[in-house]
Amino acid sequence: MPTYRQRWRCRFVLLILLVVQVARPQSPPAQQPDQQEQLHQADAAFHAGYAAVESGDLAAAREDFQKVVQLAPKIPEGHSALGSVLLQLGQPALAVPELERAQTMKPDDRIAAINLAVAYEETQAYEKSLSIFHTLDRNPAEPLPAVAVISYVRALTATNNAEAAMTRLQKAVADAQPGSSDAVTLHDALGSLLAQKRDWPAAQAQFEQALTIDPNSGATHLHLGVTLAAQGRMEEALRELTTASQLVPDSASAQLELGRELIAAGQDEQAIPALRRAVDLAPDYLDAKYQLALALQGTGQEAESIPLFRQVVAAQPRNANALTNLALALVQTGKSKDAIPLYRRAIAESPNDPVVHQDLGVAYLQQTFDEIDTHWGSVDTYLGVAYLQQSDLDDAIREFRAGLALKPDAYELHYNLGLALKLKDDVAGAEVELKQAAALNPQSPDPPFTLGILKMQTGHFDEAAEQLKLTLQLRPDNGDAWAILGSVYKQQNDLPNAASALREAIKLMPNQPGTHITLAGVLAEQGHKDEAASERKIAADLTRAATNRQRATFAVNSGNLLLQQGKISDAIERYQDAVTSDPTYIEGHRSLADAMIRAGRTAEAEAERQKIVQLEKPQP
Repeated sequence: MPTYRQRWRCRFVLLILLVVQVARPQSPPAQQPDQQEQLHQADAAFHAGYAAVESGDLAAAREDFQKVVQLAPKIPEGHSALGSVLLQLGQPALAVPELERAQTMKPDDRIAAINLAVAYEETQAYEKSLSIFHTLDRNPAEPLPAVAVISYVRALTATNNAEAAMTRLQKAVADAQPGSSDAVTLHDALGSLLAQKRDWPAAQAQFEQALTIDPNSGATHLHLGVTLAAQGRMEEALRELTTASQLVPDSASAQLELGRELIAAGQDEQAIPALRRAVDLAPDYLDAKYQLALALQGTGQEAESIPLFRQVVAAQPRNANALTNLALALVQTGKSKDAIPLYRRAIAESPNDPVVHQDLGVAYLQQTFDEIDTHWGSVDTYLGVAYLQQSDLDDAIREFRAGLALKPDAYELHYNLGLALKLKDDVAGAEVELKQAAALNPQSPDPPFTLGILKMQTGHFDEAAEQLKLTLQLRPDNGDAWAILGSVYKQQNDLPNAASALREAIKLMPNQPGTHITLAGVLAEQGHKDEAASERKIAADLTRAATNRQRATFAVNSGNLLLQQGKISDAIERYQDAVTSDPTYIEGHRSLADAMIRAGRTAEAEAERQKIVQLEKPQP
């Protein structure tokens, strides 16, 4: 919930008007001609400042009142008016010396005293503020205006006088004229103070009372929305916060709170516009950037979230949540190596958080997978890469076990530990962890899938088939599970079921050559030679296409390196190799077009761009 101070920055237009109405300089005694001219100029500037305040142009009013204090520095009303305007402009530190001068020259100026007390409170000089407020509050004939009461209450709260603050604010609410704007302000302030104490029902009642007087108070709708959210009444909260964002569209706080609660309600996509608006309105508002990054991450836009998370981490280097979410976004975008140091920093700040240990373990695992994904070829290649990454697996296992020591019943930790142990060829250990994961979350298809693979690899085909069928009951669209089940049936010589399972896999993953090869073998054993030959041809075509895409990708990467070195002609040759290897590779055509533009070969570049257009067209 926004802080009490954020919610209640007082407005002082009324006090400024009071100042300028009572503070017009009196007719001066006889002066020298030059002094008289200065006073006339000061009087004119004072009138101009008064007019500017009435029209709401506080910047112009500030300039006019600055002229007053320069031309007539011994007139206290000029300092008082300038201090009041500075206060309304959100510059209390600059207001303080002007208001102090006014008080020194005219100690009985009640308006200047009120504004000075408020300015002290705004600059956290609470004891000075309270000294003035206590004195002013002793005069029942001249009650403090609502905005001053709120400042008084803030100073009491800041100095651990919460009970006195509550009592004073309740008195102000009781004394307020029913139906007045002061009553709205005070009910809202009392609601905010109660919300600070987490007395949500009482706070809600005060906000609702304020809204019966002024249904268009955007700030009160905002505070009521946050209070309802704190009570778990999400639908009502979102309605109030939406109303607030519409009534005060330029309030970064209103946009932020709406976005925050939309995320809490699982509506990340709907939260993004409000949070973008909050960031636009307040570019230095770190919380808005953090919430926007979370919403982007939650909608699969991890790459866009990363710069925002980085800004938060740069400003708050010990923010464990921000470190963890930045690291997660890096893992999600294939940058596990960059994520690991961030997770380590997060653990240093939050060593007893099992989720961070789990995420770091996943990052180590993902780094292994990332390394494997960069290679293509025989089983020996995969084994070699996995061997090179044994240290990552050891680190992953250590973190998963550390997490389980903190949270022994965490499904994700047991599952990920089982997966890591499987990759380490610790079959017995992996089986224990995977079965524990399955017991903790019987609706997850992942543990039986991994157990099925484990059982198949150890030759326990009946158990493998049982586990794979279980995972397919939970997730029928798992093409990999159908393909592996088909292979298991083939090993059991159950050829009809093998062919059926493999065909299901091909429906879901038509471009995997291995499945076609396995199906060809099954069909051949069944005596279906023509069908087997057809499947082998499909597999050969797919393998050729995969090889060509691999060559094209390698050529583009080589071209990129040459281009970075300024070797444009050499880069063009590599890009041409890429599109020759795979004419359907859009990135190859795009890189070739860009390089040709740099070489001044615009016509050829345009031809490549046209090829991209044709490739991007939906195929009939």
